[in-house]
Amino acid sequence: MLMDWTTLAGTGLGALVGVTSTLLADRVRWRRDLAERTRQERKAIYVTCLTKYRQAYEAMHTAAVTHRGQPGPALESAVREAFRASGCDEVRESALICAPETMADVIEAVYTTLRDLLEAFAAGSPPLDSAEFQEQRLKHARAVWAARAAMRRDLRRPV
Repeated sequence: MLMDWTTLAGTGLGALVGVTSTLLADRVRWRRDLAERTRQERKAIYVTCLTKYRQAYEAMHTAAVTHRGQPGPALESAVREAFRASGCDEVRESALICAPETMADVIEAVYTTLRDLLEAFAAGSPPLDSAEFQEQRLKHARAVWAARAAMRRDLRRPV
């Protein structure tokens, strides 16, 4: 009779160990999958944000070149409409809400330099071929490169 109980207890204990190890392995797999999904979501946000910012720049530049020499209101209106139509305001808000707080300053720095370019394009001053404008453009480019580096670092870190 004693042997029957030990066999039953051993079987029960083995089943308990098996179920526990399976649950533990599932939990580890779930956390790893969640971390990867979160990383992919951040990557998509970052790519979309920088892409929309680039599209805004290109659209504003095209509008400024196309409307160069036209009366101020026509140039300003075309440039501001190009900026609005780019969707960069919407993606910025999405990024600021969904990205980690540590990335907000980086995203905002790029946006600020883009807004500075918007004002320059809309005013038609400084001229696009001037050293002053090129310095503004380079300031924006440096902010974009810094954002890319910060985003890469963020995507490498564990969630």
